[in-house]
Amino acid sequence: MRLTARGVGTLALGAVLAGLGLWWRYPGVAALGLALVLLVVAGVVSVRTTVPVVASRSVRPRTVQRLAGCTGRVELVNPGKRFPVVLDAVDHVAGKPMPVDVPLLAPGERTAVEYAIPTDRRGVLEVGPLTLRRRGFAGLAVARSELGEVLDVRVVPRVLPVRGLPGGVRRGHVGADERVESGGTDLVGLREYVAGDDLRRLHWATTARTGTLMIREDADPALPHLAVVLDDNAAAYGDPVAFEDAVEVAASLVGAAVESGHPVRLLTSSGSVDVAVVDEPSLAFAALADLDVADVARPVGLRDLDVVAVVCGDSSDLPSLLLEVGRAAFGVVLAVAPEAPVSTVGAVLVLRAPKADDLVAAWNTVVAR
Repeated sequence: MRLTARGVGTLALGAVLAGLGLWWRYPGVAALGLALVLLVVAGVVSVRTTVPVVASRSVRPRTVQRLAGCTGRVELVNPGKRFPVVLDAVDHVAGKPMPVDVPLLAPGERTAVEYAIPTDRRGVLEVGPLTLRRRGFAGLAVARSELGEVLDVRVVPRVLPVRGLPGGVRRGHVGADERVESGGTDLVGLREYVAGDDLRRLHWATTARTGTLMIREDADPALPHLAVVLDDNAAAYGDPVAFEDAVEVAASLVGAAVESGHPVRLLTSSGSVDVAVVDEPSLAFAALADLDVADVARPVGLRDLDVVAVVCGDSSDLPSLLLEVGRAAFGVVLAVAPEAPVSTVGAVLVLRAPKADDLVAAWNTVVAR
């Protein structure tokens, strides 16, 4: 419990008036000062004698896509039978205070207050602790308590609706003279054996070398492979929000390709991410959820050259990216930049738009079949 600024000022003024009134023998001034002091005492007593409020706090959902709804909920109960309770509540999101509007609690009343948790940035948001301040008579004193539980809210990239990959493209290999048109399967990855896997898919060479049962992850070579390259160089993005849009475009392309049965490889220009995806995009989504910009950009070594999509910012090193993308059977650059007409540089298609939604819409209009 402590006095508020109003309470401190009232107490100081009351003490000065009471002292001067007694010194100068002005009973009216002394009485006014004493009344102010008693008013502060009443405020302190009102806080100390009020029955403590019972409070609980929850946050739902704990995993949410960026810009989607996430709600905090505070449930409050005034167990007293005589006096109402005036409360102020402040929650903390990523270390920043967020006021919560709490109505007057009548005696015996139970109420619930909901408030929005901002989800404009990816990553893990720490929500809490929630601070409750119970104000006394005339706002002269306040009692402070905390709901000390700190909850984590994981904000992941949005996955926007992408129609699919361009048609008529088949897989090419670095250094190969011709493409595989039909028949057979392609080895695109290895993973450890899980109970229930078909033993005919064991990769015996790797199993013998490592001593661990390894299962082949195969794909139809007739399906085009998609390589998604995300430029995560900090210098490529003047606005942090632009990088968030770029991440969402990359996640959307990965999700759409996997849903259509196309093998995908997700890479970043810094080399921090290099994930092969066949059946389940969760590993790629997890990598994107935790990704941050880097200060180093390296040459991207592409192995899958069917469809290559580079997602970058307005200040990315476009010439070097175009040089790499130009090796693919179908190459496209999606730049989070001021909108411009669709253009081509050599055989590479260049799309520009200021937001992830606009870039995906451009892909659906110009690229997807």
